[in-house]
Amino acid sequence: MLKVGVLGAGHLGKIHLRLLKESHKYDLIGFYDADIINGNKVSAELGYTFFDNINELIAAVDVVDIVTPTLSHYECAKKSIESGKHIFIEKPITHTLQEAESLLELEKTYGVKGQVGHVERFNPAFTSIKNTIEQPMFIESHRLAEFNPRGTDVPVVLDLMIHDIDAILSVVNSEVKQINASGVAVISQSPDIANARIEFKNGCVANLTASRISLKNMRKSRFFQKDAYISVDFLEKKVEVVKMKDAPKEAGDFDMILQNAEGIKKQIYFENPTIATNNAILDELESFSDAINNDTTPVVSLRQGTQALKVALQIISSFNTTSL
Repeated sequence: MLKVGVLGAGHLGKIHLRLLKESHKYDLIGFYDADIINGNKVSAELGYTFFDNINELIAAVDVVDIVTPTLSHYECAKKSIESGKHIFIEKPITHTLQEAESLLELEKTYGVKGQVGHVERFNPAFTSIKNTIEQPMFIESHRLAEFNPRGTDVPVVLDLMIHDIDAILSVVNSEVKQINASGVAVISQSPDIANARIEFKNGCVANLTASRISLKNMRKSRFFQKDAYISVDFLEKKVEVVKMKDAPKEAGDFDMILQNAEGIKKQIYFENPTIATNNAILDELESFSDAINNDTTPVVSLRQGTQALKVALQIISSFNTTSL
């Protein structure tokens, strides 16, 4: 079991604490929070050991789980890596691209591992179908959320859309060619609604919409590729897969056959995968312990987290310039 400590005991930090305490792969040593009053309160109510000195907690563990506000991610990660500790860091990886790239150098220099908390990679709907998504040529994602003051200190792109950016980058094996985007601030000082069109060098196009002032929640992505349409509902944890193949010479009474203008006939059929129930946050944390113990690359590496941040910041910068 790896000794682990958590930095940050806010809403998400407390979830991490509970799951790490339950995990058979980690030994939870304790947590640090910059707010001493909150730290003592969490310790008294939930029973976790509170460290009022960040250096003492880092020194006592093998893995540092960083669940602090984004502005402090870099300093917490830098301090941990320079102490020779592996880091799990919540998304977005850092506040700036320069900070993220600096962490990549530190990770290499000190020979530690890092993983970024892009939890949708562990959503059972997405994991059930990820290997079926092959060379998608058009992707459409909608991530809509009811208003919640928590997280409004950053643009909706970094708050919500970055989940879909990371998921899309994990299945599109191509560099970004161009980005066009627009964002509107309605309640917050930063954009609450955003739409981005990402064109990749291989011809794939992704159209992403994110909103945090919607009347209902929605987290859905649709992938279109040759002879297949795949719909992933991250919220309801459902998947729909519609595929096409050459139609048989003799079609059955219940076969669904389409014929195009050239007279080519295709048969439509459904191939929906079985979706297992899981706790995605626990899975991502435990997958990191596996990567450390087996000396393998984490599912969401610091480099991948950096790439997602890079695209997110390009989208934000293109709000005014409309393209890269």
